[in-house]
Amino acid sequence: MKITLHVWRQRDARDPGKFVTYPAPDISPDMSFLEMLDVVNERLVAKGEDPIAFDHDCREGICGTCGVVINGTPHGPKKRTTACQLHMRSFNDGDTLCIEPWRAAAFPVVRDLIVDRAPFDRIMAAGGFISAPIGAAVDANALPIRKENADMSMDAAACIGCGACVAACPNASAMLFVAAKITHLGTLPQGQPERHERALAMVAQMDAEGFGSCTNHGECTAACPKGIPVEFIGRLNADFLAAAITKGRRAAGAGDGAGGGGTPR
Repeated sequence: MKITLHVWRQRDARDPGKFVTYPAPDISPDMSFLEMLDVVNERLVAKGEDPIAFDHDCREGICGTCGVVINGTPHGPKKRTTACQLHMRSFNDGDTLCIEPWRAAAFPVVRDLIVDRAPFDRIMAAGGFISAPIGAAVDANALPIRKENADMSMDAAACIGCGACVAACPNASAMLFVAAKITHLGTLPQGQPERHERALAMVAQMDAEGFGSCTNHGECTAACPKGIPVEFIGRLNADFLAAAITKGRRAAGAGDGAGGGGTPR
């Protein structure tokens, strides 16, 4: 195959960046998209030019490291497929591909196609965990869990944190990512003690990172390589609302108690 690439090149976050055109002849249709970029980079290095910088790790669609926008679509044209699992046979001989990084204020470009996705790490650090102060892990069979809850938790846990939802959303919202992490833990018994605090903390961190708000476009779930359903955002909103009401009642109760004559709620 002969492919023409328009690739976003940017030296660092301060560089304005620009698209640079590269011809890519003799590309096997059985190559993955990232293997095609490897071949292009080998040719650039042979000519003494800087290779195209892009994120990658497992190349098995699991780690969530890879992530580029191909012709305006995060991860490319094939549904529920990461860029590393996308093969060149998904394109036609003679095609022109426009390749650029995730576009979001919260994901600044580091170099070329690489963006800083540390905001996702900070959101997880804010509440994407369960606390186990003492003792060893409980045997899995010791905690009976309804099958529908286990299935929902597993569906939410499929999120690989790649950021395609943010790149696809016109508001650059991270609600689908946060909703998946909230649902993953919030449907299990282990996640119940911190359920309300988790929702408040993760949403607060998401807002602090500069992600946009959700306005129900649904582009996030359409672009998600793991098919995380948009209904999880409804669960996040429900948990957040319940947490906010509970927190308000607790604060009111503490205030009444401090006054000397109130009844704790």
